[in-house]
Amino acid sequence: MAITRLTDIVEVFESKWVYGDVKFGYEGEVNQDHDTQYPLMLIQPPTSTMPEIYSGREEYEFEINFYNLYTQAAQSVVKLQKRWDNLQDLANEWMDFVLKNYQDVTVEVYLNDESIEIERVKDVANDKLVQIKLVFTMSGFTKCFRPTSNFPSDYSDLVVWLSADSNATFDIPTKRVSLLGDRASTNNVAQATVANQPLWKGFDGTNDKSYISFDGTNDTLTSLSNLPVTEDFTIFEVSKITKDSDSSVFGYRAVTGQIQMGIDATGKYSVRVNDGTNEMLVATTANSYGNYHIGILHKHNKRINLEYYDATTSFSGTDNNSSFNHEVTFNTASFNVGTYHNTHYMKGEFNELIIFNRQLTTAEIADVKGYLNLKYKIY
Repeated sequence: MAITRLTDIVEVFESKWVYGDVKFGYEGEVNQDHDTQYPLMLIQPPTSTMPEIYSGREEYEFEINFYNLYTQAAQSVVKLQKRWDNLQDLANEWMDFVLKNYQDVTVEVYLNDESIEIERVKDVANDKLVQIKLVFTMSGFTKCFRPTSNFPSDYSDLVVWLSADSNATFDIPTKRVSLLGDRASTNNVAQATVANQPLWKGFDGTNDKSYISFDGTNDTLTSLSNLPVTEDFTIFEVSKITKDSDSSVFGYRAVTGQIQMGIDATGKYSVRVNDGTNEMLVATTANSYGNYHIGILHKHNKRINLEYYDATTSFSGTDNNSSFNHEVTFNTASFNVGTYHNTHYMKGEFNELIIFNRQLTTAEIADVKGYLNLKYKIY
């Protein structure tokens, strides 16, 4: 069954009301700016219950208010009951279109029996209005409360898990981030120099998620311990890089062993791994800056793979180098978020970084990628 959250239901409600204005809010906000086009439909934020939590059903109790003008002049030529009836006809037509939208059996949303109540009100809000209050309960499949989701921590050898929505230490007035805690272990990243601290944003990122904003000049977060990666690894990152060249979201550099992920000199998303002498590199074929994306780098022996996903692009590429020293480890230096060794500073939004100290299987990569896409709605 498809998961249908409140956002999905409200989007359907709004799209099916084509007779005037529509608003998701509260009664006190009706025409507060005196610029409403009537008839108006107001969707009030619903209450809900989950009577069967293991089947994932959520019962939303909606109150939908429909308004139309009924001025003093209109009262002499239009009967009040006729104005109410016409408004109710629009409400009924709207409800039919909504229910038709959910005829697909793969989407389990339906109107509960004996749940509709109608109330007729006059002279309300900031105008002289007639109002129909339509109260009903609608059931939708939201989430089965069994532990069926896949998280990065479900898989072995998770060594770094940094996300902007968790364990961020920042100054409340300035929002400057001094520390981002590791959810997997103790591989925290930090920045002591205030001028080089990126900014924490609690909302307004992709899918309205939290993010950390890097300025592209000197902002960076550096790990307080060495990167805990040996020979093979898998790295996932979610971000939006707005700088069109030489902008790294993740960087590791040692005398032997370098890793870099981000936008290259030509605007392509690229990943590279170097053993100190020999290099493997993969880049997308199209410009990739400015897009919310999931980037995945996995290395095994003398081969690397890049998977890249954004709203319109799906890319997969491989590079191998027979001369690459596959015994080089990547655990002798710290790593950076937002730069590659104090060059290629990132400008944009950072959401999440996940690192495994091995190459994950195809199924495991799909699960972690699925977790990230479900969370951030990248594609």
